[in-house]
Amino acid sequence: MCYISPMSNCLESIVDTPRIQEVLQQKDQRITALEGELFVLKEQLDWLKKQIFGSKSERIVADLGIQPLLPEFDLGTTFVPAPQEEIAYKRNKPVKNRGCDTISFPDDLPVKVVELDIPEEEKICPETGEPLVCIGSETSRKLARKPEHFYIVQYVRPKYASKARPELGVKYSGLPDVVIPRCPADESLLAFVLTSKFADHLPLYRLVEIFERSRIKISRQTLSNWVLTLGSALAPVYDAMKERVLESGVVFVDETPIDLQVRGKSRMQEAYMWIYVGGGGGDPPYRFFEFCLNRNHEHPLKTLKEYKGVFHSDKYGAYEKLAAKEGITWCPCIAHVRRKFVEAEGGDPELRRRILRKIRYLFMLERVAWNREPEERLRIRREIEKPILDELMRMVKERLLAGGLLPKSNFAKALNYCHSLAPYLPNYLDNADARLDNNVAERGIRPLTIGRKNWLFVGSEDGGKASATILSLVQTCRNLGINPQEYLEDVLRRIMGHPAKQIHKLLPDNWLAARQNTQ
Repeated sequence: MCYISPMSNCLESIVDTPRIQEVLQQKDQRITALEGELFVLKEQLDWLKKQIFGSKSERIVADLGIQPLLPEFDLGTTFVPAPQEEIAYKRNKPVKNRGCDTISFPDDLPVKVVELDIPEEEKICPETGEPLVCIGSETSRKLARKPEHFYIVQYVRPKYASKARPELGVKYSGLPDVVIPRCPADESLLAFVLTSKFADHLPLYRLVEIFERSRIKISRQTLSNWVLTLGSALAPVYDAMKERVLESGVVFVDETPIDLQVRGKSRMQEAYMWIYVGGGGGDPPYRFFEFCLNRNHEHPLKTLKEYKGVFHSDKYGAYEKLAAKEGITWCPCIAHVRRKFVEAEGGDPELRRRILRKIRYLFMLERVAWNREPEERLRIRREIEKPILDELMRMVKERLLAGGLLPKSNFAKALNYCHSLAPYLPNYLDNADARLDNNVAERGIRPLTIGRKNWLFVGSEDGGKASATILSLVQTCRNLGINPQEYLEDVLRRIMGHPAKQIHKLLPDNWLAARQNTQ
C-alpha cells in the first residue's frame, strides 16, 4: 500500500504553479544572456590581445592554390626562381644586385679634389738615394655634403632718365611677380618650407631649429603666416585639380580625423580631412584633400553633388546616400569586408575560413586581371570572379537565415556587414577601371596620418584649408614622380602672372609634360 503525504501534494502543487515556471524560465533566459555576453567579452579580449601582441596582417588563410582556376591564364611574374648552378648538388646561386647596397648620384656634381701626398723625405729611394718618380695616382671617390646652403638674391635695377627732358621721369625694370608682397624670402625658400612640412612631415618648430643651425633666424609665427598665404595663393591650381578629379569618372574616397586648435579653448576639436583620388584610370594620379570642421554627411554630398561615375569607399552613411543618386555607381570596399571576418575569430571557424578563402581568390584574380587589357580584364571578372562572388554571398545569406547567432558577436556583425553590401559588391565587375577595394584612397591618405603624428594639429580653419591645398599638390607630385620642391618653386614664381583661363597648365602632370618637352 502506497501512502502519499499531504505535504508532498502541497509541494507538487506549488512547483506546478505558473509563477514558479515563469521564474525558472526567466532564470534560463538570464543564463543564456550571460553566456552570450561572456562569449562577446572573450571575443573582444582575444582581439585586444592580438592587437597588442599578435600580427596585424590579414593574410591568415594558408596557400589555397589558385592556379587550377586559371588554366588558360598566366599569373604573371609574381615569383622568379633564383638561377641554379650545378655542383655536387643543387643550390640557389646568389643573385648579384649591386643596386641594393650602393649609392648613385648625378655625374654633374661639383668635385672637390683633395691631394694626399707622401712627405718629401719619403720621396727618396732608401737603397740608391735617387728621387722617386711619380708613375701615376690612385683615385677614390666619396659622396659628401655641405651644411644647408643659403645665399642672397640681390636684384640690381639700373635707372634711366633723359638729360634734356628730366621731367619725363625715371625708367627702370620692375621686380618679378611675387606671391607674398615685401616678403624677404625667395620662392625657393618658400617651396622648401612647404616641401619640408607636407612631404617630409617636419613641423615648423623643427624647421626653425634647422635654420638656426645655419645661423638663420625665422620665427615659427612667420613660417606659419607664409604657409597660410601660400595656401591661398595656390587655391586656383587646387580648384583646377578638384575639377579634374570630379570629371575623371572614377573616384576613390576616404576620410580621417585631424585635431583643430580652437582659440580660447584648452582642448582640441576633432575636424576631418577628406581625400578624393581621381584623374583617370584604375590608379589615378591626383590626390585631392578637403578640410572640414566635422564628419557630417553634407560635406561629401556637397563635393560630389554633380559627380557622375564610379566611386569607391567604405560603408559610411554619406556614401550610402550617394549610392542612391542617379548616375553614380558605388563600389564598396571588399577589403573592409575581409577585415570584419578576420576580426571575427570567435565565430564559425569553418565558414569563416571558407569566406576568407573566397575573398582571397578574388584578390588573386584581380592581380591577374590588372596585368591584362581592359577587355580581357572584364572577361576574367565576368567569367571567373562573378561565380566566386555569387558563391560568397550565398554562403553569407544562408548562414544568416539559419539563425542562432549572437547579435553582438563579431561574426554576426561581419555577416550582416557583408550582406548589406550585396547589391553593390558586383558593380566593379562591369567597369574596367573600377576596383575591388578602396586601397587607392587609403594609401593616398597615409602620408597625412604620418604627418599628423609629427605636427599634431592645425592651428585654425584657414590653416586646415591651406594644409589641404598644399597637401593635394605635394602628394600628387610625389605620386607622379615629380620633385615637389622644383614644382612648387616654379609655380610660385609664375602663378601671380599666369592667365586664369590657362591655370590647368600648372597642374602637376601638365607641368611635367611641358618641362619634358622643353628639355
